[in-house]
Amino acid sequence: MEQVTGARTIELWHRGNLTVGETDWIAEEVPVALVYNGISHVVMMASPKDLEAFALGFSLSEGIIDSPADIYGMDVLASCHGVEVQIELSSRRFMGLKERRRALAGRTGCGVCGVEQLSDIGRPVPPLPFTQTFSLEKLDEPLGKMRDYQPIGGLTGCTHAALWLDAEGQILDGREDIGRHVALDKMLGIRSRNQWQQGAALVSSRASYEMVQKAAMCGVEILFAVSAATTLAVEVAKRTNLTLVGFNRPGRATVYTHPERLR
Repeated sequence: MEQVTGARTIELWHRGNLTVGETDWIAEEVPVALVYNGISHVVMMASPKDLEAFALGFSLSEGIIDSPADIYGMDVLASCHGVEVQIELSSRRFMGLKERRRALAGRTGCGVCGVEQLSDIGRPVPPLPFTQTFSLEKLDEPLGKMRDYQPIGGLTGCTHAALWLDAEGQILDGREDIGRHVALDKMLGIRSRNQWQQGAALVSSRASYEMVQKAAMCGVEILFAVSAATTLAVEVAKRTNLTLVGFNRPGRATVYTHPERLR
């Protein structure tokens, strides 16, 4: 079998026939280090594809940058144990990142213990405006096409997808990854590059508070998830004015927050 980026073949065995092996596809999972101006900031486990889009989307959704213009250059380099994405930040944004790192280094114990109110969890997110609308009837077609944007998932059954839909429900683009957060960051990076504003995000996973916060940080007003939402995701969505919809299937949707954007 031909090797592809994000998957490789191995020998494996199936129940009922443990004496005869066969070759099949398995998804790759590698450590990806995001290195800003020479300082390693975070290591994420991810699929080794579309890593520039991941680095851009992560930088935006984590508030490290305000726009793609804050990144002056980017290189994806193989290392002995994984992949490094070396990112050159503007001096202003790099100073802000160093201040954040110093604040994090000063914390002890659990990052959530001692938090007195929800607004202290994660990063401050300005409330979203109400500029978008979306017809739920137009969600059925992209739901049926999600697998088209998961070539590695089709081979291995091991990836999540994140898509960007325009206001008419057309898929503008999508990305996949073994991690749902990474898939979303990749899509947010592609969206930022193309300066897409109108529309909504669709993810193949559940909606955790991190997913909601990442979307809101990037100005996404509507987030559709194939699976359920958590209580904290709903609270963050309410606070940031994000329309959160779960259990999306053809002809079915559960709206958790701000239904006024939907029709």
